Amino acid sequence: MARRGFFAEIQHQSRVAARDRERAEREAARRHVAAVQQTEKAKKASEHAKTQLAKAADSERKRLEKEAREAHVAAMEAEVIERNGKLERIYEEIDSLLASTLGVDDYVDLSSLRVEVTHPPFDRTDLEVPLPQPSRILLPNEPVLALPEPPSGLASFFGKKKYAEAVENAQRAHERALVEWRAACRDVLARHQKAEDVHARDEARRLDALRSERERYAKECAVLESEAADRNRRLDELVTNLGYSTADAIQEYVSIVLSNSVYPDHFQAAHEFEFDPSTAELRLRVLVPGPGEIPAIKSYKYTKATDEITSTPLSQKECRDRYAGAIHQVALRSFHEVFESDRRGLIKTISLEVGTNTIDPATGNRTYVPFVIAAAERESFLAFELSAVVPALTLGRLGAAVSKNPYSLVAAERSGVRRS
Repeated sequence: MARRGFFAEIQHQSRVAARDRERAEREAARRHVAAVQQTEKAKKASEHAKTQLAKAADSERKRLEKEAREAHVAAMEAEVIERNGKLERIYEEIDSLLASTLGVDDYVDLSSLRVEVTHPPFDRTDLEVPLPQPSRILLPNEPVLALPEPPSGLASFFGKKKYAEAVENAQRAHERALVEWRAACRDVLARHQKAEDVHARDEARRLDALRSERERYAKECAVLESEAADRNRRLDELVTNLGYSTADAIQEYVSIVLSNSVYPDHFQAAHEFEFDPSTAELRLRVLVPGPGEIPAIKSYKYTKATDEITSTPLSQKECRDRYAGAIHQVALRSFHEVFESDRRGLIKTISLEVGTNTIDPATGNRTYVPFVIAAAERESFLAFELSAVVPALTLGRLGAAVSKNPYSLVAAERSGVRRS
Protein backbone atom coordinates (compact mmCIF):
# COMPACT_ATOMS: atom_id res chain seq x y z
CA MET A 1 0.00 0.00 0.00
CA ALA A 2 1.06 3.58 -0.64
CA ARG A 3 2.24 5.94 2.05
CA ARG A 4 3.21 9.59 2.02
CA GLY A 5 4.68 10.81 -1.23
CA PHE A 6 6.96 13.76 -1.96
CA PHE A 7 4.35 16.53 -1.79
CA ALA A 8 2.48 14.80 1.02
CA GLU A 9 5.55 14.78 3.23
CA ILE A 10 6.14 18.49 2.55
CA GLN A 11 2.50 19.25 3.38
CA HIS A 12 2.60 17.10 6.49
CA GLN A 13 5.70 18.81 7.85
CA SER A 14 4.16 22.18 7.07
CA ARG A 15 0.91 21.31 8.85
CA VAL A 16 2.71 19.86 11.85
CA ALA A 17 4.85 22.98 12.09
CA ALA A 18 1.75 25.18 11.83
CA ARG A 19 -0.02 23.13 14.50
CA ASP A 20 2.98 23.33 16.78
CA ARG A 21 3.17 27.10 16.29
CA GLU A 22 -0.53 27.48 17.09
CA ARG A 23 -0.15 25.24 20.11
CA ALA A 24 2.83 27.22 21.33
CA GLU A 25 0.89 30.46 20.92
CA ARG A 26 -2.10 29.04 22.80
CA GLU A 27 0.18 27.72 25.50
CA ALA A 28 1.88 31.08 25.84
CA ALA A 29 -1.49 32.74 26.24
CA ARG A 30 -2.74 30.06 28.60
CA ARG A 31 0.20 30.60 30.91
CA HIS A 32 -1.29 33.96 31.69
CA VAL A 33 -4.51 32.50 33.10
CA ALA A 34 -5.15 32.34 36.79
CA ALA A 35 -3.94 28.79 37.38
CA VAL A 36 -0.44 29.43 36.11
CA GLN A 37 -0.32 32.81 37.73
CA GLN A 38 -1.30 31.12 40.94
CA THR A 39 1.45 28.55 40.50
CA GLU A 40 4.12 31.15 39.97
CA LYS A 41 2.84 33.29 42.78
CA ALA A 42 2.71 30.35 45.16
CA LYS A 43 6.19 29.19 44.25
CA LYS A 44 7.61 32.65 44.74
CA ALA A 45 5.82 32.96 48.05
CA SER A 46 7.22 29.60 49.12
CA GLU A 47 10.77 30.57 48.19
CA HIS A 48 10.38 33.95 49.85
CA ALA A 49 9.10 32.34 53.02
CA LYS A 50 12.05 29.94 53.11
CA THR A 51 14.47 32.81 52.63
CA GLN A 52 12.85 34.86 55.35
CA LEU A 53 12.81 31.85 57.64
CA ALA A 54 16.54 31.41 57.28
CA LYS A 55 17.09 35.05 58.23
CA ALA A 56 14.54 35.26 60.98
CA ALA A 57 15.15 35.64 64.67
CA ASP A 58 13.81 32.95 66.99
CA SER A 59 10.82 35.10 67.94
CA GLU A 60 9.65 35.17 64.32
CA ARG A 61 10.56 31.63 63.37
CA LYS A 62 7.20 30.02 64.21
CA ARG A 63 5.24 32.58 62.21
CA LEU A 64 7.55 32.25 59.23
CA GLU A 65 7.47 28.46 59.41
CA LYS A 66 3.69 28.62 59.16
CA GLU A 67 3.87 31.00 56.24
CA ALA A 68 6.40 28.75 54.51
CA ARG A 69 4.15 25.70 54.97
CA GLU A 70 1.14 27.58 53.62
CA ALA A 71 3.10 28.86 50.64
CA HIS A 72 4.38 25.35 49.87
CA VAL A 73 0.86 23.92 50.03
CA ALA A 74 -0.39 26.67 47.71
CA ALA A 75 2.41 25.90 45.25
CA MET A 76 1.61 22.18 45.24
CA GLU A 77 -2.12 22.84 44.82
CA ALA A 78 -1.41 25.17 41.92
CA GLU A 79 0.76 22.45 40.34
CA VAL A 80 -2.21 20.08 40.60
CA ILE A 81 -4.45 22.61 38.86
CA GLU A 82 -1.96 22.94 36.05
CA ARG A 83 -1.57 19.18 35.60
CA ASN A 84 -5.33 18.64 35.59
CA GLY A 85 -5.72 21.42 33.04
CA LYS A 86 -3.24 19.67 30.77
CA LEU A 87 -5.15 16.40 31.16
CA GLU A 88 -8.41 18.12 30.23
CA ARG A 89 -6.85 19.51 27.06
CA ILE A 90 -5.49 16.10 26.06
CA TYR A 91 -8.86 14.41 26.55
CA GLU A 92 -10.66 17.23 24.78
CA GLU A 93 -8.42 16.74 21.73
CA ILE A 94 -9.03 12.97 21.71
CA ASP A 95 -12.79 13.37 22.23
CA SER A 96 -13.08 15.85 19.34
CA LEU A 97 -11.14 13.98 16.64
CA LEU A 98 -14.10 14.20 14.26
CA ALA A 99 -15.39 17.65 15.20
CA SER A 100 -11.93 19.20 14.79
CA THR A 101 -11.86 18.39 11.07
CA LEU A 102 -15.42 19.33 10.10
CA GLY A 103 -14.63 23.03 9.94
CA VAL A 104 -11.68 22.41 7.62
CA ASP A 105 -12.02 22.28 3.84
CA ASP A 106 -10.00 19.19 2.97
CA TYR A 107 -9.74 20.02 -0.73
CA VAL A 108 -6.16 20.77 -1.75
CA ASP A 109 -5.59 23.36 -4.45
CA LEU A 110 -2.44 21.90 -6.01
CA SER A 111 -1.47 25.24 -7.52
CA SER A 112 -0.95 26.49 -3.95
CA LEU A 113 1.93 24.01 -3.66
CA ARG A 114 3.95 25.76 -6.35
CA VAL A 115 7.01 27.47 -5.00
CA GLU A 116 8.63 30.74 -5.92
CA VAL A 117 12.19 31.09 -4.82
CA THR A 118 12.93 33.93 -2.46
CA HIS A 119 16.65 34.16 -2.11
CA PRO A 120 18.10 35.21 1.20
CA PRO A 121 20.17 38.39 1.07
CA PHE A 122 23.89 38.05 0.46
CA ASP A 123 25.33 37.56 3.93
CA ARG A 124 28.84 38.95 3.40
CA THR A 125 28.12 42.52 2.48
CA ASP A 126 30.94 43.48 4.82
CA LEU A 127 33.35 42.27 2.12
CA GLU A 128 31.84 44.67 -0.41
CA VAL A 129 33.24 47.70 1.41
CA PRO A 130 36.77 48.66 0.26
CA LEU A 131 39.35 48.99 2.98
CA PRO A 132 40.20 52.60 3.84
CA GLN A 133 43.28 54.01 2.15
CA PRO A 134 46.33 54.61 4.37
CA SER A 135 46.37 58.04 5.94
CA ARG A 136 48.28 60.63 3.94
CA ILE A 137 51.75 61.15 5.41
CA LEU A 138 53.19 64.68 5.24
CA LEU A 139 56.91 65.17 4.70
CA PRO A 140 58.74 67.41 7.17
CA ASN A 141 59.49 70.90 5.94
CA GLU A 142 62.83 71.34 4.20
CA PRO A 143 65.34 73.28 6.34
CA VAL A 144 65.93 76.84 5.21
CA LEU A 145 69.40 78.36 5.24
CA ALA A 146 69.39 81.24 7.70
CA LEU A 147 72.44 83.47 7.14
CA PRO A 148 73.51 86.05 9.71
CA GLU A 149 72.93 89.68 8.96
CA PRO A 150 76.05 91.20 7.28
CA PRO A 151 77.88 93.82 9.37
CA SER A 152 77.38 97.48 8.58
CA GLY A 153 79.26 100.63 9.27
CA LEU A 154 82.77 100.30 10.76
CA ALA A 155 82.02 96.66 11.53
CA SER A 156 82.02 95.97 7.80
CA PHE A 157 85.76 96.87 7.77
CA PHE A 158 86.83 95.22 10.99
CA GLY A 159 84.32 92.25 11.26
CA LYS A 160 84.63 90.64 7.86
CA LYS A 161 86.48 87.62 9.17
CA LYS A 162 84.04 87.09 12.01
CA TYR A 163 81.10 87.42 9.65
CA ALA A 164 82.61 84.94 7.21
CA GLU A 165 83.00 82.44 10.06
CA ALA A 166 79.36 82.96 11.03
CA VAL A 167 78.24 82.37 7.45
CA GLU A 168 80.35 79.23 7.25
CA ASN A 169 78.89 77.94 10.52
CA ALA A 170 75.36 78.64 9.29
CA GLN A 171 76.01 76.81 6.05
CA ARG A 172 77.49 73.80 7.87
CA ALA A 173 74.49 73.71 10.21
CA HIS A 174 72.18 73.89 7.20
CA GLU A 175 74.01 71.02 5.53
CA ARG A 176 73.61 68.90 8.66
CA ALA A 177 69.93 69.81 8.82
CA LEU A 178 69.53 68.83 5.17
CA VAL A 179 71.12 65.43 5.82
CA GLU A 180 68.75 64.82 8.76
CA TRP A 181 65.78 66.06 6.75
CA ARG A 182 66.56 63.78 3.82
CA ALA A 183 66.89 60.81 6.23
CA ALA A 184 63.56 61.73 7.85
CA CYS A 185 61.91 61.99 4.41
CA ARG A 186 63.26 58.58 3.41
CA ASP A 187 61.89 57.09 6.65
CA VAL A 188 58.47 58.72 6.15
CA LEU A 189 58.30 57.55 2.53
CA ALA A 190 59.36 54.02 3.53
CA ARG A 191 56.66 53.85 6.20
CA HIS A 192 54.09 55.16 3.74
CA GLN A 193 55.13 52.60 1.12
CA LYS A 194 54.86 49.80 3.69
CA ALA A 195 51.34 50.97 4.60
CA GLU A 196 50.46 51.05 0.87
CA ASP A 197 51.82 47.52 0.43
CA VAL A 198 49.85 46.22 3.42
CA HIS A 199 46.71 47.93 2.12
CA ALA A 200 47.19 46.45 -1.34
CA ARG A 201 47.72 42.98 0.15
CA ASP A 202 44.65 43.23 2.38
CA GLU A 203 42.55 44.60 -0.47
CA ALA A 204 43.59 41.69 -2.66
CA ARG A 205 42.58 39.28 0.11
CA ARG A 206 39.25 41.08 0.53
CA LEU A 207 38.53 40.87 -3.19
CA ASP A 208 39.48 37.17 -3.25
CA ALA A 209 37.21 36.49 -0.27
CA LEU A 210 34.39 38.51 -1.84
CA ARG A 211 34.77 36.59 -5.09
CA SER A 212 34.68 33.28 -3.18
CA GLU A 213 31.66 34.27 -1.11
CA ARG A 214 29.77 35.47 -4.18
CA GLU A 215 30.48 32.16 -5.89
CA ARG A 216 29.20 30.29 -2.82
CA TYR A 217 26.09 32.47 -2.69
CA ALA A 218 25.47 32.00 -6.41
CA LYS A 219 25.74 28.21 -6.01
CA GLU A 220 23.32 28.23 -3.07
CA CYS A 221 20.85 30.31 -5.08
CA ALA A 222 21.27 27.97 -8.03
CA VAL A 223 20.48 24.99 -5.79
CA LEU A 224 17.33 26.72 -4.54
CA GLU A 225 16.31 27.53 -8.10
CA SER A 226 16.95 23.95 -9.19
CA GLU A 227 15.03 22.45 -6.28
CA ALA A 228 12.09 24.78 -6.90
CA ALA A 229 12.11 24.02 -10.62
CA ASP A 230 12.20 20.29 -9.89
CA ARG A 231 9.38 20.54 -7.38
CA ASN A 232 7.24 22.62 -9.75
CA ARG A 233 7.98 20.21 -12.61
CA ARG A 234 6.84 17.27 -10.47
CA LEU A 235 3.77 19.24 -9.43
CA ASP A 236 2.92 19.95 -13.08
CA GLU A 237 3.23 16.23 -13.81
CA LEU A 238 0.92 15.45 -10.90
CA VAL A 239 -1.69 17.95 -12.07
CA THR A 240 -1.51 16.58 -15.62
CA ASN A 241 -1.75 12.96 -14.50
CA LEU A 242 -4.58 13.78 -12.11
CA GLY A 243 -6.41 15.26 -15.08
CA TYR A 244 -6.12 11.85 -16.74
CA SER A 245 -7.22 10.14 -13.48
CA THR A 246 -4.15 7.91 -13.29
CA ALA A 247 -3.93 5.69 -10.22
CA ASP A 248 -0.54 7.02 -9.14
CA ALA A 249 -1.73 10.62 -9.34
CA ILE A 250 -4.89 9.88 -7.35
CA GLN A 251 -2.82 8.10 -4.70
CA GLU A 252 -0.41 11.05 -4.52
CA TYR A 253 -3.34 13.45 -4.11
CA VAL A 254 -4.86 11.29 -1.36
CA SER A 255 -1.45 11.22 0.28
CA ILE A 256 -1.38 15.02 0.31
CA VAL A 257 -4.90 15.21 1.73
CA LEU A 258 -4.19 12.75 4.53
CA SER A 259 -0.86 14.37 5.34
CA ASN A 260 -2.84 17.54 6.05
CA SER A 261 -4.80 15.60 8.66
CA VAL A 262 -2.74 16.35 11.74
CA TYR A 263 -3.76 14.35 14.79
CA PRO A 264 -3.08 15.27 18.44
CA ASP A 265 0.27 14.33 19.94
CA HIS A 266 -1.40 11.77 22.22
CA PHE A 267 -3.34 10.13 19.39
CA GLN A 268 -1.21 10.01 16.26
CA ALA A 269 -2.54 8.22 13.17
CA ALA A 270 -0.76 6.85 10.10
CA HIS A 271 -2.31 5.95 6.75
CA GLU A 272 -1.75 3.22 4.19
CA PHE A 273 -3.83 3.19 1.01
CA GLU A 274 -4.15 1.94 -2.54
CA PHE A 275 -6.43 3.06 -5.37
CA ASP A 276 -7.98 0.55 -7.74
CA PRO A 277 -8.78 2.36 -11.01
CA SER A 278 -10.89 -0.53 -12.30
CA THR A 279 -13.46 -0.02 -9.52
CA ALA A 280 -12.58 3.58 -8.49
CA GLU A 281 -12.21 2.24 -4.95
CA LEU A 282 -9.70 3.46 -2.40
CA ARG A 283 -8.54 0.85 0.07
CA LEU A 284 -7.52 2.74 3.18
CA ARG A 285 -6.01 1.53 6.43
CA VAL A 286 -5.59 3.89 9.38
CA LEU A 287 -3.17 2.84 12.11
CA VAL A 288 -3.91 4.30 15.53
CA PRO A 289 -2.09 4.09 18.88
CA GLY A 290 -2.76 1.07 21.02
CA PRO A 291 -4.84 1.48 24.17
CA GLY A 292 -1.73 1.42 26.33
CA GLU A 293 -0.47 4.60 24.65
CA ILE A 294 -3.48 6.69 25.69
CA PRO A 295 -3.40 8.52 29.06
CA ALA A 296 -5.46 6.71 31.70
CA ILE A 297 -5.31 9.26 34.52
CA LYS A 298 -8.55 10.83 35.67
CA SER A 299 -7.05 13.58 37.79
CA TYR A 300 -4.27 14.62 40.13
CA LYS A 301 -4.62 15.60 43.77
CA TYR A 302 -2.34 16.88 46.50
CA THR A 303 -2.33 15.25 49.93
CA LYS A 304 -1.01 17.50 52.70
CA ALA A 305 -0.35 14.65 55.11
CA THR A 306 2.17 12.98 52.81
CA ASP A 307 3.13 16.11 50.88
CA GLU A 308 2.65 14.21 47.60
CA ILE A 309 0.87 14.75 44.33
CA THR A 310 -0.87 11.52 43.36
CA SER A 311 -3.02 10.49 40.43
CA THR A 312 -6.44 8.85 40.30
CA PRO A 313 -6.85 6.43 37.40
CA LEU A 314 -9.78 6.47 35.05
CA SER A 315 -12.20 3.62 35.47
CA GLN A 316 -11.99 0.75 33.00
CA LYS A 317 -15.33 1.85 31.56
CA GLU A 318 -14.09 5.42 31.01
CA CYS A 319 -10.96 4.10 29.28
CA ARG A 320 -12.97 1.71 27.11
CA ASP A 321 -15.50 4.35 26.13
CA ARG A 322 -12.95 7.01 25.29
CA TYR A 323 -10.79 4.66 23.23
CA ALA A 324 -13.76 3.15 21.37
CA GLY A 325 -15.16 6.63 20.74
CA ALA A 326 -11.84 7.77 19.32
CA ILE A 327 -11.69 4.74 17.01
CA HIS A 328 -15.20 5.42 15.71
CA GLN A 329 -14.39 9.08 15.13
CA VAL A 330 -11.21 8.23 13.23
CA ALA A 331 -13.21 6.02 10.87
CA LEU A 332 -15.74 8.75 10.04
CA ARG A 333 -13.02 11.40 9.89
CA SER A 334 -11.08 9.37 7.33
CA PHE A 335 -14.13 8.84 5.10
CA HIS A 336 -14.98 12.53 5.38
CA GLU A 337 -11.52 13.90 4.62
CA VAL A 338 -11.04 11.83 1.47
CA PHE A 339 -14.53 12.27 0.03
CA GLU A 340 -14.63 16.01 0.78
CA SER A 341 -11.25 16.59 -0.80
CA ASP A 342 -12.20 14.76 -4.02
CA ARG A 343 -14.31 17.41 -5.72
CA ARG A 344 -14.17 15.64 -9.08
CA GLY A 345 -15.56 12.44 -7.61
CA LEU A 346 -12.71 10.27 -8.86
CA ILE A 347 -13.03 8.01 -5.80
CA LYS A 348 -16.44 6.33 -5.82
CA THR A 349 -15.97 4.00 -2.86
CA ILE A 350 -13.71 3.70 0.16
CA SER A 351 -13.08 0.43 1.91
CA LEU A 352 -11.65 1.31 5.30
CA GLU A 353 -9.94 -0.35 8.19
CA VAL A 354 -8.98 1.30 11.46
CA GLY A 355 -6.71 -0.74 13.68
CA THR A 356 -3.45 -0.89 15.59
CA ASN A 357 -0.19 -2.79 15.54
CA THR A 358 0.51 -4.60 18.78
CA ILE A 359 2.35 -7.56 20.25
CA ASP A 360 0.48 -10.85 20.25
CA PRO A 361 0.85 -12.15 23.82
CA ALA A 362 0.56 -15.72 22.55
CA THR A 363 3.46 -15.51 20.08
CA GLY A 364 5.40 -12.41 21.09
CA ASN A 365 5.25 -11.31 17.46
CA ARG A 366 3.97 -7.99 16.15
CA THR A 367 0.45 -8.30 14.80
CA TYR A 368 -2.26 -6.08 13.36
CA VAL A 369 -5.67 -5.85 15.07
CA PRO A 370 -8.55 -4.27 13.09
CA PHE A 371 -11.14 -2.40 15.15
CA VAL A 372 -13.35 -1.04 12.36
CA ILE A 373 -13.88 -2.56 8.93
CA ALA A 374 -16.24 -0.53 6.78
CA ALA A 375 -17.05 0.54 3.27
CA ALA A 376 -18.89 3.62 2.06
CA GLU A 377 -20.19 4.94 -1.25
CA ARG A 378 -19.36 8.55 -1.94
CA GLU A 379 -22.88 9.88 -2.44
CA SER A 380 -24.43 8.09 0.50
CA PHE A 381 -21.69 9.14 2.91
CA LEU A 382 -21.73 12.80 1.87
CA ALA A 383 -25.42 12.87 2.74
CA PHE A 384 -24.60 12.47 6.44
CA GLU A 385 -24.57 15.56 8.67
CA LEU A 386 -21.49 14.58 10.62
CA SER A 387 -21.71 17.41 13.12
CA ALA A 388 -24.88 15.82 14.55
CA VAL A 389 -24.18 12.09 14.36
CA VAL A 390 -23.28 9.50 16.96
CA PRO A 391 -20.25 7.86 15.30
CA ALA A 392 -21.02 4.33 16.53
CA LEU A 393 -24.55 4.54 15.09
CA THR A 394 -23.26 5.95 11.80
CA LEU A 395 -20.87 3.04 11.45
CA GLY A 396 -23.81 0.75 12.11
CA ARG A 397 -25.76 2.48 9.34
CA LEU A 398 -22.78 1.87 7.02
CA GLY A 399 -22.86 -1.83 7.86
CA ALA A 400 -19.41 -1.72 9.42
CA ALA A 401 -17.87 -4.51 11.44
CA VAL A 402 -16.87 -2.91 14.73
CA SER A 403 -14.83 -4.34 17.58
CA LYS A 404 -16.91 -4.98 20.67
CA ASN A 405 -14.01 -3.90 22.87
CA PRO A 406 -11.05 -2.28 21.09
CA TYR A 407 -9.56 -1.29 24.44
CA SER A 408 -9.00 -4.99 25.12
CA LEU A 409 -7.68 -5.49 21.58
CA VAL A 410 -10.71 -7.43 20.43
CA ALA A 411 -10.67 -7.56 16.64
CA ALA A 412 -13.63 -6.71 14.45
CA GLU A 413 -15.05 -9.67 12.54
CA ARG A 414 -14.44 -9.27 8.83
CA SER A 415 -17.43 -11.43 7.99
CA GLY A 416 -19.75 -8.84 9.48
CA VAL A 417 -19.11 -6.12 6.87
CA ARG A 418 -21.79 -5.11 4.40
CA ARG A 419 -21.72 -2.42 1.75
CA SER A 420 -23.63 0.78 2.44
